[in-house]
Amino acid sequence: MDPGTIAIIQLAWSRRLGLADDALAGTADGSRIYNVRDQSRVSFVRLFGREVFSGPGWAADRVRGRSADELTRSTALASLSVEYGGRTVGSERLCFADSFPGPVEPADEVAVAEEQEFAVKLERRCPPDDVAEAGLAEKEQLFIAVDDSGEDPVALAGAGYSIRDGILADISTLTAPVARRRGLGRYITSVAVEEAMAAGLIPQFRTPLDNLGAARTAAGAGFVAVGVRSEVQLSA
Repeated sequence: MDPGTIAIIQLAWSRRLGLADDALAGTADGSRIYNVRDQSRVSFVRLFGREVFSGPGWAADRVRGRSADELTRSTALASLSVEYGGRTVGSERLCFADSFPGPVEPADEVAVAEEQEFAVKLERRCPPDDVAEAGLAEKEQLFIAVDDSGEDPVALAGAGYSIRDGILADISTLTAPVARRRGLGRYITSVAVEEAMAAGLIPQFRTPLDNLGAARTAAGAGFVAVGVRSEVQLSA
């Protein structure tokens, strides 16, 4: 990725994690940043080789000496915080794009709609877990691939983004089960990437570590995986 793009991503994530603007700047030096503060979540982020652990002091003490590979698994964080009600939120890849994707055409002729009503219709055609993971209907900008050959247009796949930290376009994608394996997810994600970059934003795509389909969709739309994030919610 372009060094300028990397610097902006590092700045955005430094601010998101409550760190100094230059905390993640430069190349990795092997040290881990411990962002110790009272909060209801414990998280571990590895971005461009830099590591940040965020959480209460007792959690920081328990993870010192633990490897990045271990902390990437949110189950490991949960096991370290059982008596504090640690509940796995998830582990995800952090992917970014800094160039326009190559030409991507869907297997079928589709139109692209931007109205939220089509995102809602699409969500009704998808499993609840997929809907919750994508959070598509809540995105600020929406792009929905619809089959408008009939009287009532049918939503097949959608992508959308919300602006985070003033510069990142956080993109998610949702495809109806009956419309998968037709290139529609990659196509509509590429549309969202192009629109985000045209607006001067850096596209960001977060994929669960165990979701290979989402990883393929991201790669097909030009995203590069450069980090990981795991998080646990505390209830005690």
